Amino acid sequence: MSVSQPRAQDGTAPGSGAERVADGVWLLRGRPRYAINVYVMGDVLVDAATRHAAKRILQQTRGVALSAHLLTHGHLDHTGSSHELCQTLNLPLLCGEADRTAVESDAAPADAPRLLRVEHRLWAGPGHPVSRTLGEGDEIAGFAVLEVPGHSPGHLAFWRGRDRVLILGDVLFGLSPATGRPDLRLPPNLFTPDPEQNLRSARRLAELEPELICFGHGPPLRDGAAFREFVSRARA
Repeated sequence: MSVSQPRAQDGTAPGSGAERVADGVWLLRGRPRYAINVYVMGDVLVDAATRHAAKRILQQTRGVALSAHLLTHGHLDHTGSSHELCQTLNLPLLCGEADRTAVESDAAPADAPRLLRVEHRLWAGPGHPVSRTLGEGDEIAGFAVLEVPGHSPGHLAFWRGRDRVLILGDVLFGLSPATGRPDLRLPPNLFTPDPEQNLRSARRLAELEPELICFGHGPPLRDGAAFREFVSRARA
């Protein structure tokens, strides 16, 4: 299959080791690789890792004509650099409606467990105003927007039916958080307010029969059958 690249006005594509994973979809290189993923989806930057990732994201997208910054969900390991990126690149920020408050806030939730409060101090960046929220039935960069709550109230996934590409954020992990090795698993309950709803969202995505699955954590998976089998056996 011929794979085209998202290109800027000067003809450049994401650099510094960015990985082309599908037609118009790039996975930026992180440290460690695949630990916390950031994508370029057409002319849209998807997720922003922690606040420490801004420099490398800006380096890899230098010269790329981006029109918006989009979040799969409002957790700090996906929003940490959003404020700096939106200000530096003059991008509008988009997310799911139910995650808007978290994305715009500077503070950890008052009832957050101690571990989450520690991670917030280590990884979170400033909140940033949301320009627009997206929901079921919207389309962006050639992908359909799907509402898939559970891991967060306003979690979104992005589906392109013509080549069966799915960008699903943290509905499922593609690696073990403990070892960093590729491994399909549900996200940890500590970070998932509603595990049962998240599993229902995962089952909905499996019914689409994706052929390429792009995770928030883990390498892209090109085995749709393995994805569907895992989801069919999973228990929250």
